[in-house]
Amino acid sequence: MNWTDGFLGAITVCDREGIVVYMNDRSKKQFDKDGGGSMVGQSLIECHPEPARTKLKEMLAEPIPNSYTIEKKGIRKMIHQTPWMENGEFKGVVEISFEIPVEMAHHKRS
Repeated sequence: MNWTDGFLGAITVCDREGIVVYMNDRSKKQFDKDGGGSMVGQSLIECHPEPARTKLKEMLAEPIPNSYTIEKKGIRKMIHQTPWMENGEFKGVVEISFEIPVEMAHHKRS
């Protein structure tokens, strides 16, 4: 079993062209209305409305991370998009999405 399938968050990976190359089980379920696992091999760019589409294109052109939170139907999620690097070469973008509590502790450490 792939450890990512047991991960309690969605993991979606696309290549430098924005083509989905991997989705874990949670990602397939999360995007079920958009085709679920059949999205592998399809463009993520076409799935995003503006301004998210432009941001994704920027991230595919240059390896930059992007993080934010969303709330949908009372459920909050952390979205972290980060460059996928392999042997120092920029290969695409990994998006990790997982639920977070409404009230969340924040700790500063030195």
